[in-house]
Amino acid sequence: MALAAPGEPMPEQGWIAAPVPGTAAEALRAAGRWDAAQPTPLHDKDVWYRARFEGTGRRTLRFGGLATVAEVWLNGATILRSDNMFLAHDVEAELAGDNELLIAFRSLDKALEGRKGRARWRTKIVENNALRLVRTTLLGHMTGWQPPVHAVGPWRPITLVEGPRDVVLHATLDGEEGILQLSLRLDGEATVAVGEHGVPLVRTRDGRLEGTLRLPRVEKWWPHTHGTPTLHDVKIRTGATEIVLGRVGFRSIAVDRDADGEGFALVVNGVRIFARGACWSASDLVSLAGDRARLAPWLTLARDAHMNMIRVGGTMIYESEDFFALCDELGLLVWHDFMFANMDYPIADAVFRASVEQEAAQFLTRTQRHPSLAVLCGGSEVAQQVSMMGLPPALWTGPLYEEILPAAVARLRPDVPYVPHSPGGGDLPFATHTGISHYYGVGAYRRPLEDARRANVRFTSECLAFANVPAAASPGVPWGDAEKWKAAIPRDRGTDWDFEDVTNHYVGLLYGPDAKGFDAQRAATGEVMEATIAEWRRAGSSCHGALVWMLKDFVPGAGWGVIDANGLPKPAWHALRRAFRPVQVALTDEGLDGLDIHLINETPAPVRARLMLRCFMEGGTVVMRREREVELPPRGTLTIGSAELIGSFFDITWAYRFGPPPLQMTEVTLDDCTSGARLADARHYPAGRPMPPSGGE
Repeated sequence: MALAAPGEPMPEQGWIAAPVPGTAAEALRAAGRWDAAQPTPLHDKDVWYRARFEGTGRRTLRFGGLATVAEVWLNGATILRSDNMFLAHDVEAELAGDNELLIAFRSLDKALEGRKGRARWRTKIVENNALRLVRTTLLGHMTGWQPPVHAVGPWRPITLVEGPRDVVLHATLDGEEGILQLSLRLDGEATVAVGEHGVPLVRTRDGRLEGTLRLPRVEKWWPHTHGTPTLHDVKIRTGATEIVLGRVGFRSIAVDRDADGEGFALVVNGVRIFARGACWSASDLVSLAGDRARLAPWLTLARDAHMNMIRVGGTMIYESEDFFALCDELGLLVWHDFMFANMDYPIADAVFRASVEQEAAQFLTRTQRHPSLAVLCGGSEVAQQVSMMGLPPALWTGPLYEEILPAAVARLRPDVPYVPHSPGGGDLPFATHTGISHYYGVGAYRRPLEDARRANVRFTSECLAFANVPAAASPGVPWGDAEKWKAAIPRDRGTDWDFEDVTNHYVGLLYGPDAKGFDAQRAATGEVMEATIAEWRRAGSSCHGALVWMLKDFVPGAGWGVIDANGLPKPAWHALRRAFRPVQVALTDEGLDGLDIHLINETPAPVRARLMLRCFMEGGTVVMRREREVELPPRGTLTIGSAELIGSFFDITWAYRFGPPPLQMTEVTLDDCTSGARLADARHYPAGRPMPPSGGE
């Protein structure tokens, strides 16, 4: 790889080794010529790549993704031009033995100078609104919460296609029967098989092999919180050769809109679930790596925190095959936006529209085999952006979200629910009480914890954003450097506050106006998350899903992530792990009616457990104790009022205020009756939470 001024010929000097798949920033960083802490721009340059490889005869070259305006030559002849980093390209080429491949990634700044078209509105989320005119990621351009790292280069693999080509696997569920549809290009005859079941493939008029295989009483794929994410190997046999095409899962998924038609609940295999998890960004901002090795640690930590859904927002990238394969294996549902966010895209331009249609078709086709794909969304905060500017409803949406994308989904992934916008629904598209919301009442808007109930959230695809402080042992965190510490704190562009201010607001709310410091900040965000999730998971709640903003940080410090940039869980991650348990006990303060004890069992097996309630005064003195054996049905809930469990009046929430508080803390535990293992626990502080201990994690 080498750099050049825009429009200059390929340079003769300055070449360095460059990984593919990879980016120019990644290669420069490895060569010691670029620093992620102070990234130099790359969109103001042309970036050249070259490679030599062996091969002879007519072959297919596959370019998995080129960021962003690229020209490609093979053995001196132009074979490809692309201005959409999200498109893959298959190019038929005649190889000449010793082959030279050249790619010029043209300066995006220069390319945008010649693009015309006036937007009907402008966003503050990015500095350069002209990015709406090209199909590129907004990562690196949202500088309120990430460094300005420019994505340039062959960020997805470049390969010579071997074996079966254009493979399309689509697995669906019809009652108890699994249905596998296969289409591919392959010479000769072949049979497709899953386990002991197989069927011959039939040659179509256009030369493809196709077939449909039905599997009676198939073992279903479940999100891991509700069952086993069972996958099945798909093989084809041609002559004496057996080829493994990959693994598929069989599941059904639908949306329950509630009795009033305003809700949003996911129904998997006929079971309504509470979807919870976090919003995803990328494995690494510099490389945009999509390989299993670099994705697995993050996604495994999501699973280990009892998350069952990951959302890929429209400001990110279309995720890789390995990403979906890992989510399949780990039992993680995926909410995936198309890559549109916050801007007015020129969909009336015929060339732009054609590129978008191809982009959507490719993404949907390559993910057809994956049971983890659960929700498809047109874009992020587009309708919200326009409506918050006071512009008329006619501008809130358009044919991209209402016609083009849903038509592609209906044709290629009819088994996956589609929603036009996140957020969306209600008189205003960001209303909390209907459809899908981005709920930051508790969080950025610094509302009291009770707002989580008052808002009547139905499903929040973004929520609970704070500056989450890492564990004390996290390396590279600028603990003693105020300037560097603040530089890592996320903020919305154009505001005079940041998310550390949000965190400190809740420190004061929970622990009093004199509370301060890292220990209080660590504890506060976790306690707020636990309390809010408990409210939303209780029986009778209107909420059916909550995705925290976000899973991980890009740089060391107190970012939005619940996992730090080193891959270490923050205290907030541990809080979510408690809040998201499939077998759970949660407490909600019902004021004069005392505490409600909410018992949840999402697993497919019944749970027989011992429920114990203990009330403590300062010093650990027990002033009230009750216990009961309970049986929770499979995927069932049970709510018990504290008065019912105690059997007499006891002011457990200190709501009547007849005198000083009769207790300091209530603890409720749930232990397995057979093994004695602790399944879940919860605490309530009627007179205020104590300050967290110094040095606590």
